[in-house]
Amino acid sequence: MQGILDFNSDITHLGIPTQLNNPFGLDIPDIAIVAAEEFQEFIALEETKWEYDFQLRPGKMFGVLVVRQSDDNLRYLGAVSGKLPGNEDYDKLVPSPFNEATHDYFLTKGLIEVTELGNQIKEASNDTQSAELIKKRSNLSKSIQRKLFENYHFLNLSGQSKNLLSIFKDAAEGKPPAATGECAAPKLLQYAIKHQLHPIAIAEFWWGNSLNTLERQHKTFYPACRSKCKPVLEYILENQTLYNNGQSTTKES
Repeated sequence: MQGILDFNSDITHLGIPTQLNNPFGLDIPDIAIVAAEEFQEFIALEETKWEYDFQLRPGKMFGVLVVRQSDDNLRYLGAVSGKLPGNEDYDKLVPSPFNEATHDYFLTKGLIEVTELGNQIKEASNDTQSAELIKKRSNLSKSIQRKLFENYHFLNLSGQSKNLLSIFKDAAEGKPPAATGECAAPKLLQYAIKHQLHPIAIAEFWWGNSLNTLERQHKTFYPACRSKCKPVLEYILENQTLYNNGQSTTKES
């Protein structure tokens, strides 16, 4: 199964949460910290093989989700927020909810058309023609974005499926921002539910250079973002873990 990893550390002495911790809090269970530290070791070994330089380019958020399998074994999933070049080839990372093999045709075709319109705008002979082409390109871009969101499907804990437009329709935000659906926490939980893996504990951390606007630090834990993730996680988790102030009851394993 893609993206599922074994613990290298002895976790028998750790308390095992009985409820998933709040993704928007920073009360991170010990077992999620251990999973994150092991995943960081994995990233340090593997990143030289990836087509992304974390020293010269902005860093990224990564996440881990500890899961219980049907045989009661505890393992964990790892994911990156956004995408890396060749992301679909990294079998240790949880894949995007967007099925590129099935839906990439309309996206590729649409982006080619947008590029062609951009070239036509540069070659426009007058302001009127340029304005018409700019409007056409804008409408096409909006259409592509809408279709993209229509093809991001998420399951909730009850097994119900909705796309991003439907999820945000019922939220205060109204519509999803660009790149919604590619953050680590929704990816991890979607993959777990889809493969009948019980979520135990979650954590996200920053890897690489900080962005001046975010001032994030390498290997530091951060809560899930609210602008993109809040409506999606509220839907996936049916609000079961989001309003407990990050507290979680534990039992000994």
